[in-house]
Amino acid sequence: MATINKAAVQIRATLVGNKRVGQYHQLIISIGEIANQCRPGNFVAISVGGESSRMVLRRAFAISRVSESSSFGGTMELIVAPHGSGSKWLCAQGEGAVLDVVVPLGTAFGIPTEPVQVLLVGGGYGSAPLFGLAEVLHARGCRVDMLLGASTAGKIYAPMEGKRAVNSLRIFTEDGSMGQLGRVTDPIKSLIEDLDIAVVYSCGPMPMLAAINEITTGTDVIHQCAVEESMACGIGICMTCVLPVKDEAGNLSMLRSCIDGPVMDGSTVAWEKVGQVL
Repeated sequence: MATINKAAVQIRATLVGNKRVGQYHQLIISIGEIANQCRPGNFVAISVGGESSRMVLRRAFAISRVSESSSFGGTMELIVAPHGSGSKWLCAQGEGAVLDVVVPLGTAFGIPTEPVQVLLVGGGYGSAPLFGLAEVLHARGCRVDMLLGASTAGKIYAPMEGKRAVNSLRIFTEDGSMGQLGRVTDPIKSLIEDLDIAVVYSCGPMPMLAAINEITTGTDVIHQCAVEESMACGIGICMTCVLPVKDEAGNLSMLRSCIDGPVMDGSTVAWEKVGQVL
């Protein structure tokens, strides 16, 4: 049985940056030397609402990237959409606020041992972790192409940053307000063939991940996806984030996406059963 990320620690961390970027907030949090233990795909669980809050459950957020600052030491970047009460509280915090965090949590993306052609596919602000991943893949010598998609232009996170991080970037919006009209999954099949893609890395809504997996099924392409399941505890206790996953023999088990994921081999997820009571 999988266990919590061995590198995870609970620390008091200072918010050193909070900047509005379109519909999202870019949060920079000082976490010291633990930043060296964070990998693309890991996430953080943050206590929200303050000491007197009724919001007793932590909120999980994907780590966009980590870096070293001369002023603040090791830092992690989060891209947060202020939708629910917890994320709204976090986005309202000012610089200097001290946060109770558990980091790093979950599994990370696997990095090829030698240079290969890779395709990164992101949906909405779920694409943020792909930028840090792109930097790691470039350092490994991989050619990195990226697709970003959303329903409308306002939900595409930092398109210019995406261009700086990859060899090529194409943007798709369902209403045609930015980039090309259509779904982000539309060109994947042809790109896999034209660019000889070996690995597809994806972050975004579950229907998007399922659609990508349908495209890669029956090919030699590896699909690594960061699943988006609601996590109430983030450390494998509450069982609210379970997903139906198949082993090599085809047997189905309900695995916890907080510790067996969020990064999973897309070919092992029983996408047709996601959300069902088994």
